[in-house]
Formats: sequence, structure tokens, C-alpha cells
Amino acid sequence: MFDFSGTLLRVEPTEEWLAAALAETGTPRVEEEFGETVRRLTEYGALPGGVSPRHLPAHLETLWGRRDISAEEHRAAYGGLTHAAGITDPRLAQALYDRHMTPAAWRPYPDTEPTLRELRRRGLPVAVVSNIGWDLRPIFRAHGLDELVDAYVLSFELGTQKPDPEIFRTACERLGLAPADVLMVGDDRRADGGAAALGCPVHFVDHLPVDRRPAGLTPLLDRLGSA
Repeated sequence: MFDFSGTLLRVEPTEEWLAAALAETGTPRVEEEFGETVRRLTEYGALPGGVSPRHLPAHLETLWGRRDISAEEHRAAYGGLTHAAGITDPRLAQALYDRHMTPAAWRPYPDTEPTLRELRRRGLPVAVVSNIGWDLRPIFRAHGLDELVDAYVLSFELGTQKPDPEIFRTACERLGLAPADVLMVGDDRRADGGAAALGCPVHFVDHLPVDRRPAGLTPLLDRLGSA
């Protein structure tokens, strides 16, 4: 089982995210304001898949904790953070949210495809288990990874999120394996570590920019043994 964001793929930097949304809406980029807007968006954690909020408005605390339960709550949580960061133009706010769901906004880690292909060669099934509020399958298709995934277990479709053991149990069932035989790979000690309660072994990777983690997944192949 693999987590998605920060494990197999990483979202683009906030600067690129904002620049793409400005271009999409035809909003002029004012250099004196651009850097400050990036700073505020980062402070409020408004980019899904990016850093967590350093400042979470009190009125969003409950919604933030449930953001991956449904598509509506996910959109509302991140829309609230974007607004708190000072984005008041509804067209730009919509473009920012829409942008993060596009394949162009996501980059696989350098060893993602080689690792998944080697697991497929060995006959080991793979599930992607993600706390997310939207369908990530098009991202995997666009990056040529979909054929290497046997099952997707997404929180917004299941109505529960990691670390709830139910999401990991569902993934094991879809793979047709006992939890003790399924390794969970993720970057979040709390969320992904929840698989241990079900009896799954767990392996953690660092949620780093793509160019700073060239081989975070490669050690898995040694841990899993050879075919």
C-alpha cells in the first residue's frame, strides 16, 4: 500500500501553483505583491498536498480535521484557507483549487515508476491509499502509472480517513491479502502509521521536494526481497 502525496508524487511549489492560476484567469502578475501572496498562501497551508497550515483560523479547525471525508468538505476547507490568505477574487480562488487537481501540478518522484514496475515484475499487487477529497486516478493515468496500480482506496469515496484502520482494511481486502502481508508506505507518521494498528508493517519516507528525494522508495525493494 502506498500513500499518494509526498510518497509517490509531490505537488508543485506554491510559486508555480499561484503563477499558473494567475495565467489561467488572466490576472496580471504584480511582482511586488507576488512574493507576499506566496508567503501568505504557504502560512495558511492553502495548497492541497503542500505544507500544513502554520496558522489555522479557529472557524476552520473542525472542517480541517474532516477535510478528506468528502469532496465538499475538502473544497470548503481549502477554499477557507485560500480566503484567509487574502485571495478574495472568486475566479482566482476557483482556479487555484482546480489547478491542484490537474496532472501538470503533480510530479512523480524519480524512483516512483521504477519501483512500481519492479513490484509488478515480481507479481506484488499495489494499492494507493490516500486521504484526499478528489479522484486522483487521472493523475496516475497522465503520468503512466495507472497500469501499475491494482486498487485505489480514497478517503472521500470511503467516507473515512487515515489513521482509521477501516481504510487500510479495505485496501487489504481489495488486494486479497492479510494485513500482516501488506506493507504500508507513507510519509505521515500519524495518518499512515495507523496501518500498524491493523497489523500491517509500515515504512516511512520523507515528504521532500522531488529534486531532493531521488531514491526514497528504492530501499523498499530490498526490504521486500527478490522475486
